[in-house]
Amino acid sequence: MEKIYPVCQKCNTGVLVPLSDYGRDGAAIIFKAWVCTNPQCGFSLRIDNGEVSLGKALGHSQK
Repeated sequence: MEKIYPVCQKCNTGVLVPLSDYGRDGAAIIFKAWVCTNPQCGFSLRIDNGEVSLGKALGHSQK
C-alpha cells in the first residue's frame, strides 16, 4: 500500500512526514511529530504531553 503524505502548507515544496518516539514507560508514541522534508523550510509540528508546538527545533537525541 502506497503512503501519501500531505504537502507542507508553509513552503508548498516539501511534504510532511511523521516521526514516532517512545514514552517514559517504553510505549510507542505514533506520529509524535510531523516535519517538512524541505531543509530550507524547517516547519515542524510536535505533540508533548497533549500540547501542540509549531516550529520548535527538532534534533537528535543524546540517548
